[in-house]
Amino acid sequence: MKNNLLSTLKLRILWLSDTAEGSVHDRKICDNQPLHLPLGITLWQVTGFQGHHPERIKVKMPTNKPKGKNLSTEQQVTNHSISSVRVEVENAIGGVKICRIVKDRFRCHKFGFDDLVMELACRLHNLRMTLNNNAIAI
Repeated sequence: MKNNLLSTLKLRILWLSDTAEGSVHDRKICDNQPLHLPLGITLWQVTGFQGHHPERIKVKMPTNKPKGKNLSTEQQVTNHSISSVRVEVENAIGGVKICRIVKDRFRCHKFGFDDLVMELACRLHNLRMTLNNNAIAI
């Protein structure tokens, strides 16, 4: 089972896709569930979403190394900056997976329960982020 999610740099989950089987490609999940993004934002994607370019949205994606060749210095610097943003998203995903029910084998086959569990885990993660930010501000 897997989901796609949209996160901010402050580790908050903004959007969560419906749960899909593990064999379904990430891009196909996004194509089946169109995401309406505000104009003027930058969408940082991994290479698994190649070809997924929402209308009127700036997309940043790392450049793959061509077979038998090396990346230019400029491409390496760009990839490094993109991966530093990607680390923040991975931390948000890790924060969601603190709830063991999300990362362990899921054995409940009730209709819609897998979506509910993932949504609750994301909400708990966002609550933790809110409480951590408020504790720092005091």
